[in-house]
Amino acid sequence: MKIETDWSLQETARRRDTYYAASQRKFVPFAEPMVFKKGAMQYLWDEAGRKYTDLLGMNVCISVGHSHPDVVEAATAQARELTHCTTMFYHPVPAHFAEELAATLPKGADGDIEWVAHFTNSGSEAVDLALAMARTYTGNLDLLALRNGYHGPTSAAQSVTGIAAFRHPGLPGNVAFVAEPNQYRGVFGSGTAPYLDEIDRTIATATTGRLAGIIVEPVQGYGGIVEMPPGYLAGAAERVRAAGGLYIADEVQAGFGRTGDHMWGFEVGDAVPDIVVMAKGIGNGFPLGAVLARKQIAEPMADKFMFHTYGANPTSCAAGRAVLKVLARDRMQANARDVGGALLERLRDLQQKHPQIGDVRGRGLMLAIELVKDRKTREPDPETTMAVFENCREAGLILSKSGPYRSVLRMVPPLCLSMADVDQVADGLDHAFRSLNS
Repeated sequence: MKIETDWSLQETARRRDTYYAASQRKFVPFAEPMVFKKGAMQYLWDEAGRKYTDLLGMNVCISVGHSHPDVVEAATAQARELTHCTTMFYHPVPAHFAEELAATLPKGADGDIEWVAHFTNSGSEAVDLALAMARTYTGNLDLLALRNGYHGPTSAAQSVTGIAAFRHPGLPGNVAFVAEPNQYRGVFGSGTAPYLDEIDRTIATATTGRLAGIIVEPVQGYGGIVEMPPGYLAGAAERVRAAGGLYIADEVQAGFGRTGDHMWGFEVGDAVPDIVVMAKGIGNGFPLGAVLARKQIAEPMADKFMFHTYGANPTSCAAGRAVLKVLARDRMQANARDVGGALLERLRDLQQKHPQIGDVRGRGLMLAIELVKDRKTREPDPETTMAVFENCREAGLILSKSGPYRSVLRMVPPLCLSMADVDQVADGLDHAFRSLNS
């Protein structure tokens, strides 16, 4: 049976505008729509056959490359045998994957940390589960989250999201927000200590004094690629644990080798989390998320049923197993470090040429350019950001706007981006800025 698909841009746009809900119609990047028909590793082609370099990784979901043959083969082979098996029945593929994921996490100074996995359908559901797990284990309700942090669109995940554009009415409570330690435009300036002091003040004034936990992105993604400074993660974990809470690391965007130096973003700090949330790059585009928790923290959840219909789907888990193998075999974490470092240097060169660039930052293949109206005042410039963003499309680059003011160009490409791509990306960005005056 052949299912017909109309690939024309005009008809695709018409169907979206007619049949998509307003909430989904809004989520478009460019002024004019575009249709992607094909992807291969770090490249995309639209329906007209034009090639682009994907610096977005389809919202950080593509880790090892579009349509990576090993991932496609693993998922296809599993789908032919058994496409889905609900979690209540045993299947070796997700069981193997749970073991393999656990092996990527630190065992602690004494080697006594046992990690267990709970697979979900998405990262947002994984965040929801992590919050429920922390509240169940500690018996406390209050959570800390960071301003400008993003954790997902479900109600509980929205409740700990600190960006107004992603928050809808009627969210759950018992969440207090602390200032993110943004070293470029943070409310307390640069440094770590003032932001840790703010955690103490917030616990003392905006909570009961007893916490369920804190959820932190080691590198804020939609917040504008904001790294946690040295000492922050360990200091935050220490303060929260002293108040009875757990340290939850949201690795949905920063995980799976993206930061280059480590497999997990939290490893830049000196504290091992109690719960780790992962998704996006875990399946290289196949829908999948996971919560990995210290075994004793996960145990109380057994008192009530908790499952996610497609969470341990063997097809998605087969893709996930292939992702881990490709990451290791092709040394993609090291590639992210090396190629990302080279690209970061080129971005710094662009900063010297273009006064609109206020800051360049990031690690590995998680990079950003922040645009300002004036470098001294650091006033955000979303209008120029939009113009450069549109010019990037013309230069064959796909990236995203992020940050609380939509004034940051975020680059999170597939980890297979190569040294050969660096000049093309930098030249395309240079052209996008030079085109502002044309």
